[in-house]
Parts: sequence; C-alpha cells; structure tokens
Amino acid sequence: MRLETNKHLYDILDAIDEIQAYVRGESLISFLAQSMIQSAVMLKFLIAGEALNRLQRSDTETFSQITEARSMMDFRNIILHDYDTVEPTILWDAINARLPTMKTEVEKLISASR
Repeated sequence: MRLETNKHLYDILDAIDEIQAYVRGESLISFLAQSMIQSAVMLKFLIAGEALNRLQRSDTETFSQITEARSMMDFRNIILHDYDTVEPTILWDAINARLPTMKTEVEKLISASR
C-alpha cells in the first residue's frame, strides 16, 4: 500500500477516534446541550470527509472498500457548504450509525498494509 494511502487512512481513523472520544459517556440529551462538542465533532467529520476525498483521487481500489465513504464525503460537503442546516441530532445519528462500521473497515485496511 502506498504511503499516501496510509496517511489518508490514518487521518480518517484519527478523526473517528477523536469524535468517539468527544462523545464518550455522553447521551443524546447532553450532546444536544454542548455546542462546543458539536463544533469539534463537525470539524472531525470535515477532516474525515476530506481524507476520503483525497483517498478516492489517489487510490480508488482502497476507497471502494470503505462502505460509507461516499456518504461521508457527501456529509462533509453538507457541513462545509450548508452548515446551518446540520441539526445536532443528525451528527449524533452519524456518530452512532456510520462511524463504527467505517472504523472497523479502516482498521482492517491499515492492518492489511503492514
């Protein structure tokens, strides 16, 4: 696996890990009450989405092995361009419904490259 591919995968994994750390122990109610955590989560979604965008351009084979890659890139674009329409509940749903699978897939890709 190319060095550039590994860098993008690690950027994605780091962003996911940080999002999960920000919300660890939080409930939906407490998440909704903390705009600073919401902002930090949005930034990490932007980073993960951009890393996926770069991965798609540099290594389509690896990109295609990440199930939620396209939807994460679309989500990044919504956060970036239509930030005022992103409800905190949408962030919460993405954290819980999409990130665990993506994390597992990215970890497998990184492990396979060693």
